[in-house]
Amino acid sequence: MTTTTYLVQQRRFLPLFVTQLLGAFNDNLFKNAMVLYVVYSVYNSEAAEAKFSAIASALFILPFFVLSALSGQLADMRDKARIIRIVKACEIAIMLVGGAGLVMAWKGYAVTTLAIPLMLAGVLMMGIHSTFFGPIKYAILPQHLRDNEVLAGTGLVEAGTYMAILAGTILAGWIPVQWAALGVVVTAVLGYLAGRQVPPAPPLTPAEPLDFHLVRSSITLVRNTMHDRRVFLAILAISFFWTIGAVLFIQFPPLAKNVLSASKEVASLFLVIFSVGVAIGSMSINALLKGSVSARYSPASVVGMAICVLAFYVVCIEWSENPASGLLSIADFVARPMAVPLLLALLGIAICGGMFVVPLYAFLTTFVDKSQTARTIAANNIVNSGAMVLGSILAIVLSAAGVPIVQQLLFTAAMCLFSAWLGNLLYAAERSAAAATPETP
Repeated sequence: MTTTTYLVQQRRFLPLFVTQLLGAFNDNLFKNAMVLYVVYSVYNSEAAEAKFSAIASALFILPFFVLSALSGQLADMRDKARIIRIVKACEIAIMLVGGAGLVMAWKGYAVTTLAIPLMLAGVLMMGIHSTFFGPIKYAILPQHLRDNEVLAGTGLVEAGTYMAILAGTILAGWIPVQWAALGVVVTAVLGYLAGRQVPPAPPLTPAEPLDFHLVRSSITLVRNTMHDRRVFLAILAISFFWTIGAVLFIQFPPLAKNVLSASKEVASLFLVIFSVGVAIGSMSINALLKGSVSARYSPASVVGMAICVLAFYVVCIEWSENPASGLLSIADFVARPMAVPLLLALLGIAICGGMFVVPLYAFLTTFVDKSQTARTIAANNIVNSGAMVLGSILAIVLSAAGVPIVQQLLFTAAMCLFSAWLGNLLYAAERSAAAATPETP
């Protein structure tokens, strides 16, 4: 029996896995239903559509930047299972707000003055929800799993997350917006029920007073975490990966509509393929590393990602205009001569991305003391979210400056190369540390 097969049968892993699956599914069902509806049914301008997509992404990311220090303190100093139950209960209320916005938009009632603000409020609150859940889903793994199971558990969580993103993205592109509103509320309820089954995970360090000064606590947390060179490099590399992912997800819907003349179902297909690819990459790297935690393949993986981004860019440039017969359906899109190379390039981006990032997360959760894991992940989230917000702002600025959405892909490829440099530095630091560690007789 493989480690992965064994883990999914264990209560110390399965309830957390299902809870994370449902949360990722709900995030993406709601966000994509909202973005696709607004891009395809409200706005009719590439700049306005890219701006809205970037604003929605930035609102989701912002709480990670502001509240991660507090969430890391809570996760390390309180029972993680209890926090999961509280957070998942809040998700039900959040989805009632966001679902109300979707229904109002469907009905055409105060779409720009009330429905869209309600939907954006839902995105912001889901960002807060994910900020407090995020450190737990990684920090709880070393507490419930054995050392030789952590990489497999991390890879399984990442793969499951992206398969959930896949499912949420498919539904968002295919079901009517009013059914999406119902779906997000039902999923939130199921997530709460699954979260109640997570076994206790008491703190491994004595409780300390929480620092509610958000700026000071964030600066202190990052400074205390980043003093080790390997942790510093891993966090920077992960941050650039998620910046790349954020920019790509901002670009996909307006690129599909305005460059490829494709329907919202095709835009949804792009996100689906991206999610499948990351899941494949997440599981493949575990097989390559055979359970060991190492950045060995990270530089090559992200260089491959850059090459695939450039291939995606070239195909978009060569894409021929669609005749004035409306947007392409999935069948019409796939029938175009350049469709298969474009989809393969997109799949390659995602597979390489999954192979790059999973070992880095596993490194963060295994390298530090278990009592510090949640705060390490929280520090990582602060830096990640800051980089992603900057990426979202840059996407807004580029769109406002009139830079075509397809040309922005070149910026994404450049970020991949910088991530490869960081990954190479991390692997060099890893080898130096291993050489300096005396062998156990």
